[in-house]
Amino acid sequence: QVQLVESGGGLVQAGGSLRLSCAASGSFVEFYTMDWYRQVPGKQREWVATITSGGLPNYVDSVKGRFTVSRDNAINTVYLQMNSLKPEDTAVYYCRATWVSQYWGQGTQVTVSS
Repeated sequence: QVQLVESGGGLVQAGGSLRLSCAASGSFVEFYTMDWYRQVPGKQREWVATITSGGLPNYVDSVKGRFTVSRDNAINTVYLQMNSLKPEDTAVYYCRATWVSQYWGQGTQVTVSS
């Protein structure tokens, strides 16, 4: 069993930055692939970024060059550094852990004003 708690969301002006954190508790967290997703009301949840257990990142095209995903296995935390934010980045951001099973966090709201 893994529990995920996201934090770091908030209101920011376009062009600004935020860093989201996903704190994981449980066993063998270092073996999990960690993903960030986002969802706008009325739309499907959208994949944003992934970091593998080995630290390899991948991003959706719309955030490449602006977002950076990283992980600190010593404290079981995954980060999403978001720079040059745009109004279209406004969403609830979720953390997901996948290995033998899959777990989701409760989400954190990011609002980017124009």
